[in-house]
This record gives sequence, C-alpha cells and structure tokens, in this order.
Amino acid sequence: PQQRVLLETSYRAIEDAGIPTEELAGQSVSVYVGVASIDYAVASLSYRDRGVIGPYSNTGVSSSIAANRISYCFDLRGESVAVDTACSSSLIAAHLACRSLQNGSSKMALVGGVNALLLPDFFVAFSQLGVLSPDGRCRTFDAAASGYVRSEGAGMVLLKRLDQAMADGDSIYAVIRGSSSNQDGRTEGMTVPSEHAQIDLIRSAIHSAKIDSQSVSYVEAHGT
Repeated sequence: PQQRVLLETSYRAIEDAGIPTEELAGQSVSVYVGVASIDYAVASLSYRDRGVIGPYSNTGVSSSIAANRISYCFDLRGESVAVDTACSSSLIAAHLACRSLQNGSSKMALVGGVNALLLPDFFVAFSQLGVLSPDGRCRTFDAAASGYVRSEGAGMVLLKRLDQAMADGDSIYAVIRGSSSNQDGRTEGMTVPSEHAQIDLIRSAIHSAKIDSQSVSYVEAHGT
C-alpha cells in the first residue's frame, strides 16, 4: 500500500506542477522518499502458509523499491533513493534532494514520504518503551508532555532550483532557503536526544539559509 500511495501522490505532484509526465520521461529527475514503516513487509512475509509468497513479494515490500518504482513508472533517470531516518526521513529526503539540485546532479526532484501503520505490534513495542502519549496528545515544549503520537500520511512535492522555476513560470508554493543535518552521537540512551546537537543543527540550518535568526517567526517541530 505504501508504494501505491506514493505513485498516486507523485502523479498528483507532477500534475499540480502542470508538467506532462511525458516531458519528464528520460530526464534527470531524481526521487527521494522517506519511508520508515515496515508493517506491510512484516505482515506479508510472515504467513504460516509459504504458498502465498510470490515472485513479486520482495519488491512489493522493499523500502528501496518505494523510490525505484516511481522512477520506473515515470521513466525518471536521476537518483532514486529511499531514506529511513525514522521520524525525520522525509526531511532528510528533502535535504538530500536540495543538495542534488544545488550540485547539478538533478534537473528536478520528486520528494516526500509515506507512513502506513498496519500492525499493532509496533504500537506495543513503543508503549513498552514508554514513548507513546497515554492520552493520544502531543504537548511539545510543554511541561505536561507525556509522549508522542504515531500517525499515518503521505505527500510528495516537485522541487526545482529557484532560478529555473522562475524562468519556467512555475507556481512556487515555498522556497527552501537552507537545510542541515547531524546526529546526536552518544547520549544517555539510544533514543535520548542531545540538546547540544540540536542547537548546533539549528545554527547550521540558519547559516545555510543565510538569514538572521531574529527573522524567524514560525517554527514547526516534531512531536517528540
């Protein structure tokens, strides 16, 4: 189901951009997809009856194919990458896509992600870890925060270099001024974030965007 939804949302993104799919075929258009859920793979390949496993079972559940199938169906010849960095997968996909556009590896990039929650098993595991909100509400930056909430969704956008988009007369919904990425390294626990790493990351992103930190008026953050 994740691959099917990605194909649908990719087509909608291309259609919304007003570009016939035939014009993209054979072009250096990259695909970067954030995908972390493996629910369908676990469900599909864990049948007691091995007879239901067919020749397309592996490609039907593979995370890498989530990106590759888009490239295949639309005949896109740029990089085709599936990214799994858990909750930040789609943002890292966008970060990589921007780098590809900046260095000229890609003419355009389809970027997005998908998350389908199909099994209770992972809910149980996260509950045992103590990271899920017992009342199903995120209270980020609040002293009353008690955990995060899992959710499903999918979305794709088509990215171009700004100068090219303006020259082509495209509808521009937003401009990605800059981006950055890092890792916590060793902390008090595998899932425990590093305050210092996050500070460094925000500073790096602001520097990448070449903006004054005082000009930031809106922040959208993850629920953990």
